[in-house]
Amino acid sequence: MTSYLRQKWQSFQIGTSESEDVQEEALNSENKEEIERSKIGIMRAVVQAQDPSAKDVDDLMIRRFLRARDLDVEKASAMLLKYLKWRKEFVPNGFISPAEIPNDLAHNKLFMQGYDKTGRPIVVVFAARHKPTTVEEFKRFVTFTLDKICARMPSGHEKFTAIADLQGWGYANSDIRGYLAALSILQDCYPERLGKLFIIHVPYIFMTAWKMVYPFIDKNTKKKIIFVEDKKLQSTLLEDIDESQLPDTFGGKTKLVPIQEC
Repeated sequence: MTSYLRQKWQSFQIGTSESEDVQEEALNSENKEEIERSKIGIMRAVVQAQDPSAKDVDDLMIRRFLRARDLDVEKASAMLLKYLKWRKEFVPNGFISPAEIPNDLAHNKLFMQGYDKTGRPIVVVFAARHKPTTVEEFKRFVTFTLDKICARMPSGHEKFTAIADLQGWGYANSDIRGYLAALSILQDCYPERLGKLFIIHVPYIFMTAWKMVYPFIDKNTKKKIIFVEDKKLQSTLLEDIDESQLPDTFGGKTKLVPIQEC
């Protein structure tokens, strides 16, 4: 075979391989969607049989719970039923009022403004502004915040991007019980809502608290957490967030808005 024919043959093989890969990926995607649709129907029947109020739950929520449990219908159903029970008991009015969380709101520690390059809303928390309150109030604050974020979710999106700024964080801000309560609510009651979490300006002493919290983070959440080096801060954030949408405190052009004003 001449070198010319060999090159042509190799380019044909590469092109064919790439085409087959694309077709296989599309087929796998279609199969996954079909499996998910089937399991959503099964899970809806299982959950509604035990809690008729589940009829108001949309397919997207059921899918999030399914994905959080790797499409295991039994585990996802138990998770959703537990959430529905929690919601009725913990948020009996259907929402958390700012009057129920005065101390946490006064810290002015959590903001939301702008969207990342995929269209996800951006949430920013300044951890050094947090001062431990009661665990119950902090749980209400976390629920209030996540409800606000979900309400602002653009059509076609289910996840948000978060930036946790730890600059100035010290032992006075450490709140292990609060962190674990927040993590439990995020993972168990709002599964598959977090898209990505950038943790920035991390002081060395924070790792003591991190080691205590880390074992409670599930494998799906762990994949979404990124510790950012100070020297790569802006370049890393700009990979996911356009400068026009990046908060001005990180070198962008967007003014942050307190979560209670969103």
